[in-house]
Amino acid sequence: MIQALRKLVTFDEFVAKYPDNTGERYELHDGVIVKMPQPTGDHEEIIVFLVQKFLLEYSRISLRYGIPKTVLVKPLENESAYSPDVLILNLPNLINEPLWKKQSTVSQAESIPLVVEVVSSNWRDDYLKKAADYEAVGIPEYWIVDYAALGGRRFIGNPKQPTVSLYTLIEGEYQVSQFRGSDRIISPTFPELNLTAEQIFQAGAYSV
Repeated sequence: MIQALRKLVTFDEFVAKYPDNTGERYELHDGVIVKMPQPTGDHEEIIVFLVQKFLLEYSRISLRYGIPKTVLVKPLENESAYSPDVLILNLPNLINEPLWKKQSTVSQAESIPLVVEVVSSNWRDDYLKKAADYEAVGIPEYWIVDYAALGGRRFIGNPKQPTVSLYTLIEGEYQVSQFRGSDRIISPTFPELNLTAEQIFQAGAYSV
């Protein structure tokens, strides 16, 4: 379970103490500081695998993208700040980000072509809150990688099975496509990406 400190704080108060040098990860959810659960090894292997795949692809097609270690995404309409598992930055637009230089924070859709959340015990945040806030920011592409089928049946079906839910922004609203097993991921950002759902779920067994 996520541990939350229920004293409401502003974004400025949050970043003033983030990170706290303990090695813990925190996010801000509507003014509440939320301690993120310690990820499993499988969770981390999937992140490493996706970072490698994305890096190779945007380098191959000469896009000025980058994948930072620790950057916050801040919706403008509320006191929240998220640290996605994978965040791809459009580097040329960072000059337009008012919070970038001092707080390594982005809030403009033009800076964020794609984000990925790998599902853990806090799956409701990924499917509900973050989906809504990433949509409000205008992030064009949002992946939810539910490798252990933890999400609710209304999100991944019944019976539950490992699923990649890919949210694409169309006329200001997310439309979702889902991929399982040998399905090839269809990514608007990287249309030539050759990657299946099962390769992601079994990331530890595959090499780039």
